[in-house]
Amino acid sequence: MTAAQSHAPTSSLERDARRTNEAHAGEVRPGDIAIGVIIGRTSEFFDFFVYAIASVVVFPKLIFPYVDALTGTLYSFAIFSLAFVARPFGTVIFTAIDRVAGRGMKLTIALFLLGTSTVAIAFIPSYQDIGIASAYFLGILRIGQGLALGGSWDGLASLLALNAPQKRRGYYAMIPQLGAPLGLMVASTLFAYIIANLSAEDFLSWGWRYPFFVAFAINVVALFARLRIVVTPEYTKAFETQELQPQPVMDTWRQGGWNIVVGAFAPLASFALFHMVTVFPLSWVFLFTQEGPARFLMIEAVGAAFGVAAIVASGWLADRIGRRTLLAATAAAIAAFSGFAPQLLAAGEIGEVVFMISGFLLLGLSFGQASGAVASNFQMNYRYTSSAITSDLAWLFGAGFAPWVALVLSSRFGLGFAGAYLLSGAIGTLVALFVNRQMVQDR
Repeated sequence: MTAAQSHAPTSSLERDARRTNEAHAGEVRPGDIAIGVIIGRTSEFFDFFVYAIASVVVFPKLIFPYVDALTGTLYSFAIFSLAFVARPFGTVIFTAIDRVAGRGMKLTIALFLLGTSTVAIAFIPSYQDIGIASAYFLGILRIGQGLALGGSWDGLASLLALNAPQKRRGYYAMIPQLGAPLGLMVASTLFAYIIANLSAEDFLSWGWRYPFFVAFAINVVALFARLRIVVTPEYTKAFETQELQPQPVMDTWRQGGWNIVVGAFAPLASFALFHMVTVFPLSWVFLFTQEGPARFLMIEAVGAAFGVAAIVASGWLADRIGRRTLLAATAAAIAAFSGFAPQLLAAGEIGEVVFMISGFLLLGLSFGQASGAVASNFQMNYRYTSSAITSDLAWLFGAGFAPWVALVLSSRFGLGFAGAYLLSGAIGTLVALFVNRQMVQDR
């Protein structure tokens, strides 16, 4: 252990976190790790969905009013993807900070950058006020969010997996994934309430900004909750004894680059479906139907509740049939779903409800076990950094451009082509799982 890794944290937040946890010194409790993971992931996904929803119902009118609604949404989705492009760079930058200043300092800087970038979006002037500069400002802040998300990797999910009982690995693997539907439920409900209770003029003038302020407040709470765990002596020791320490990114890539690539493509079906039932359908309904966004946002919130139940069920199933088997089975089911999902979305209100609920059920079963599906392939001393890089690349390839691609295909060639895009993700997962199986057998 280097001096940099063992130094005492100096920030007041870290000192407060240590004092809060002194009553349970010496214990490493999976339950506490799970709570920290859920709080952290929920806050990150709340930020994510607040921005995603605004990309459909706000930014095309506020930032790109000089083009038609479809083109403005495509421009908005292009900026949306910048965070996923920036995220791997954030991992590189913040891994260096982690190695020099420690995990607590890295997490503090990253989450303050995330919160600041998010709340600053709430102050962006419109195109009518400053012209095209508003789009540049939005892009810069979106990049800031992406860099921060790369730095927010705290290793708690890996620590949770390593501390899970052997026969309950699937159950503990699904816990970090609960943050996605929980974050969506809160973001969708909040936006739906604001849209339903404000005039269109008031919403576009100031109402849409409120969720970004809420996101900043949630980030502060999440930061303290995570620091409470990662900087305490017992957890610091747990990270060190299980070799969950940051390694140089290039060394990590040279050591296990092929495993990282396979790990990034293994959850492709889950991540492609992720946007097909969250961001993309909202844009399709908003652009091509007469429905208001508030109603569909509430359908999304209900679908996300089914997603929570399915994620929990994925843990039970994975512990009985195996995580990779479940991933392969759900990828095949997603491939089948891609054949009729577009028809459901185009079938009116009932079809939309069936599409969302069935989509979220499939998403929960697959996404619940998508994180770290091949993490056991990583050498233990590289697992912390390898897992961070794998997560970044999985989101980049699987989700970063999904809303933009799906909207381009469906608007030009019909909804069936959005289904074809989803099918490609399912095929990618099946190929990656097959390659991983061959790699394991060859050892």
